[in-house]
Amino acid sequence: MNEPRRPSKDPLHGVTLEAMLNTLVARRGWEGLASQTDIRCFNFDPSIKSSLTFLRKTPWARKKVEDLYLYDFRRYGEFRPEPSTD
Repeated sequence: MNEPRRPSKDPLHGVTLEAMLNTLVARRGWEGLASQTDIRCFNFDPSIKSSLTFLRKTPWARKKVEDLYLYDFRRYGEFRPEPSTD
């Protein structure tokens, strides 16, 4: 008798660092990320690829990004991008 699995209570469960970063960039932009986290890779020629490389090697910076993502998640709920007007 297998019990059904309970969903994780961790809001970061199943969310990749890349998904978090894409969500934050879409919501706040690079300038907003730079001002909220004071992480250098968001200030000078930012890109998803270079930021992911830095964040994967730097636990304190990753923690700041995760905390900001959780703040937005709790404040705004699940992120849904605006539909394109193109």
